[in-house]
Amino acid sequence: MFETFDANRSRYASVGVVSSLPGELIDSIWFIIDLDLKGLIPLDNMLTFDLVNKQGHVTMHFSQEGSEVEMDIDLPFVYSSEFPAEVYAYDDGNRQTILLPNEIRQR
Repeated sequence: MFETFDANRSRYASVGVVSSLPGELIDSIWFIIDLDLKGLIPLDNMLTFDLVNKQGHVTMHFSQEGSEVEMDIDLPFVYSSEFPAEVYAYDDGNRQTILLPNEIRQR
């Protein structure tokens, strides 16, 4: 059995994510997983992050299916209506990828 979201495994973002989010926001998702979530709660292999507009800045809302634990993390980045409303972080045991909702259905 593997430990989900081990920072020592390869990490990627899909083409859809890279073309719709700035690198700082993509990096922020990995930081949130490593610094705010790992060790605090058991993580499944699929995490959900909603991108919320909070007074013109991005708030990442974390949740995972089957868990009552949710968390909002305010970030210093300006929000854009062009950002996807939701992204997923997926760990298949070998690599970890941030995906858009329509990309996860293709797996």
